[in-house]
Amino acid sequence: MTLSKWIKKLEVSPKESDDISFSQQFLANDDLRPVPPENRTWAAWNFVAFWIADSFNINTWMIASSMVQLGMSWWQAWICVWIGYGCVAPFIVLNARPGAIFHVTFPVVARTSFGIFGSLWCVFNRGAMACIWYGVQASIGGDCVRVLLRTMWPSVNNIKNTMPESSGTNTRDFLCFFLFWLVSLPAIWFPIHKIRHLFTVKAAVVPVAGLTFFIWCIVKARGVGPIIRQPSSIHGSTLGWAMVSSLMSCISNMATLVTNAPDFASRAKVPSAAGLPQLISVPLGFSIVSFIGIIVSSSSQTIYGETIWSPVDLLEKFLDDQPSHATRFGVWFIAAAFIIAQLGSVFFILTVESVYSNHHSTNISANSISAGCDLTALFPRFINIRRGGYIAAVVGICMLPWNLLKSSNSFTSYLSAYSVFLSSIAGVMITDYWVIRKGHYRVKDLYSASHDGWYWYTYGVNFRAYAAYIAGIVINVVGFAGATGRIVPVAATHIYEMSFFTGFGVSSLVYWTLNFFFPVPGTSSKFEEVDESAFDEDATDTKSDFKGDGTSVSVRSVAI
Repeated sequence: MTLSKWIKKLEVSPKESDDISFSQQFLANDDLRPVPPENRTWAAWNFVAFWIADSFNINTWMIASSMVQLGMSWWQAWICVWIGYGCVAPFIVLNARPGAIFHVTFPVVARTSFGIFGSLWCVFNRGAMACIWYGVQASIGGDCVRVLLRTMWPSVNNIKNTMPESSGTNTRDFLCFFLFWLVSLPAIWFPIHKIRHLFTVKAAVVPVAGLTFFIWCIVKARGVGPIIRQPSSIHGSTLGWAMVSSLMSCISNMATLVTNAPDFASRAKVPSAAGLPQLISVPLGFSIVSFIGIIVSSSSQTIYGETIWSPVDLLEKFLDDQPSHATRFGVWFIAAAFIIAQLGSVFFILTVESVYSNHHSTNISANSISAGCDLTALFPRFINIRRGGYIAAVVGICMLPWNLLKSSNSFTSYLSAYSVFLSSIAGVMITDYWVIRKGHYRVKDLYSASHDGWYWYTYGVNFRAYAAYIAGIVINVVGFAGATGRIVPVAATHIYEMSFFTGFGVSSLVYWTLNFFFPVPGTSSKFEEVDESAFDEDATDTKSDFKGDGTSVSVRSVAI
């Protein structure tokens, strides 16, 4: 068989490739085109279930621990969680809107502001991060598998290590990691519009397990523990900046989901489904889970004489010293629920990233879906969301993620720096849709390399977007140097502590200013969410109205 025939077999749609140009093959496949009506299955309750599912994970459970360790009282830490996730929710809704209206995913929405080819850098950034997070979440999921296996076979804890020290792990932990990784693979097979059922199951099972853990620890400790009565040890400006830093950590952790918000919104039945439900469920879900984590950890202080912030470590404590059958069953149920929670995070990351190129709750939800969408946009001729998800899974195991988690400070610094890049991208995208174009799209041009298209700009790259993107990064560079140990001005440190808002704000302002002097094609003075695709032999003058949120959206359907 010749090389060309092998290449043809690897193509996503080999029959279609004969009828379209090479550039067209680079810009579109079935996973990049607008989602067809039959796949727009996400109703309001699906978005609520998704965020409830995404919030119930080990990262959220422990998010208040660093705040309490900074010297804050538990209620001050909890207020930071409420404010942090309450502030980030509107950004998710704003960036999700074009996906909900025009049913296109993040890689395609990014083309409107960064250009047909300029968007690829944004997609690569998001996709690379998704692959990293897939591995990290799978590593955490492996810890949950270890606890579950110990409840059934206690001897698992004594498996002899045969791996070299240079591997960074041992035989027992690698076996548990590999089992979790293996279990996650079948879920990647299902398309996004069907995987919503996984989030529904997670939203039903995981909260029950969390509440069970919550009540169990209170009963075991005969109270809520000493952390609830522990006052703040910091005051004045020190307390103020500690709270700012803490709530910004909540926002930074959601920066990836702000950026790829159009991915799931593209599956919405009506635009309103991706609006108010997300606005409410994001702060509510994450705040409740963090509160449970605070109380459980406080109870552990009474039970064991030390504060154990990790629920996995606390469950393992329950299994020490010959536990009863009832205790082993309870730990098994909670560990199984945590595994489902991590699976959800993995899938999300994989799907979204494969199209474009929680450090979040669910590996499948936050990582697999993201990776799938991003990689599809990078290589649409050969990769779809499903293939992208499996690529992310392979990268996730090859990167040896357990080594990243050894130094939490370095990994946290890396995540904070990465949120600067994503906030600058989000600033440009949201400003482009809401302020510059005011809802006007030309969907047909999103899949065309024609120099007459709205999104061709200069050789397929919008210099205005990149100037704004770089400006949003530069404002935080000095502060980032301080975070790595360099001596920098205090003002620069405070700017970096608010990196999401400074990056978003500067990129947004610069992009608006450049468009004032150098307007992009499609600039509008009237807000009206409409597809302005030109009439030609491939277009029809069919109109439809999106209803459900009080907004009538005129869309000319285009054959792409």
